Amino acid sequence: MYLKEVTILQDRFPARGGYPFSVPALRATERLRFDAPVTFFVGENGSGKSTLLEAIAWQCGFHTGGGGINQAYELESSEAAFGPYIRLSWLPKVRSGFFLRAESFFDFASHLDREVREQPQYREQIYASYGGKSLHEQSHGESFLSLFRSRFGKQAIYLLDEPEAALSPARQLNLLSILHGMRSSAQFVIATHSPILLGFPDARIYSFDEAPIAGIAYEDTPHYQLTRRFLENRKAVFRDLFGDD
Repeated sequence: MYLKEVTILQDRFPARGGYPFSVPALRATERLRFDAPVTFFVGENGSGKSTLLEAIAWQCGFHTGGGGINQAYELESSEAAFGPYIRLSWLPKVRSGFFLRAESFFDFASHLDREVREQPQYREQIYASYGGKSLHEQSHGESFLSLFRSRFGKQAIYLLDEPEAALSPARQLNLLSILHGMRSSAQFVIATHSPILLGFPDARIYSFDEAPIAGIAYEDTPHYQLTRRFLENRKAVFRDLFGDD
């Protein structure tokens, strides 16, 4: 592991703190420790998990719209409001890695295509890390996996914000295989709602539904429990959901 700890600098929060400074999990948490190659952030929408992941990316120097240190392109709402309010502790510090945001992946793919149009002589080098061709020429799921297989390397940190958004269950298992193959040389911090991804062996799971943020066992996550209940007796779930007798 490279990233050892995140400290939330609550004493620097603005006096009139709106979102994200009003999020209970962020207001009540002083620090998070990272002691596993794969760490998951889980919680309901608005719980702060993506906000903290984006802040980590900002502190790492990654483009907060998605990308690595060397990416520079315009993207609306790509600032990280929470970025200046955390401190990262490393051992050792790494400078390589990537931040994936599922919601802005289209913009990142378009950025790569613009680079190729502006520098056609470097087409092969630019696309080499992304499956050898434009990400727009691949399906959403294929482009995600091309990024994972080709761009991810050793001695780096990878921050993934809801990567399951474009992945079928089978491709989520492909991603788990990639994580497993890299677990001894790379570190992953992943915000997710996927019960499949959360099942990765020996991962650390932090629940943002708690204040302060707390570690949680896989089987205790609402994602696992709700999915299990649905698969075991979906008729009962529908009765509760629809109010049918």
